[in-house]
Amino acid sequence: MAIDTSREFKPINIALLTVSDTRGPAEDTSGDILAERIKAKGHKLATRAMEKDDADRIVSRLNNWIDDRTVDAVVITGGTGLTGRDVTPEALDRVKTREIPGFGELFRWLSYKTIGTSTIQSRACAVVARGTYIFALPGSNGAVKDGWDGILDEQLDSRNRPCNFVELMPRLLEK
Repeated sequence: MAIDTSREFKPINIALLTVSDTRGPAEDTSGDILAERIKAKGHKLATRAMEKDDADRIVSRLNNWIDDRTVDAVVITGGTGLTGRDVTPEALDRVKTREIPGFGELFRWLSYKTIGTSTIQSRACAVVARGTYIFALPGSNGAVKDGWDGILDEQLDSRNRPCNFVELMPRLLEK
């Protein structure tokens, strides 16, 4: 990690979405892990919600958050697998302005160290949607730890060098 401590940390507002047909708020341990890490880093947990594996409902929720200029980024846990009910990447396709392909690639590389070749079953991905970052992680506790600790913790830190997502935020809507 290349944190430049001479620079100011700039907290951002992060919305957290858990996508699951099988879990409710009491069983949302991956969401709890992410919420804890978001706050521990110094960011603001702007809002938190759960949705079933239903692309229309996910898209509706995301559009509300994308249109809310106080939400800088969305982190999603769940719905990134291979089964017929896993529709988070398809929902992101419907709202995206552009993809961040390196996110999924790096996630699977990090995850390989933890779970081996099973990582190929993950469709973790990230997009920019009308100026808002959206990061989709698998629903397991290990996966959200890999994604936050190995990527988002650094890239959502304005002090990270040589570059980070936060410093690009003012330019995401450029034409």
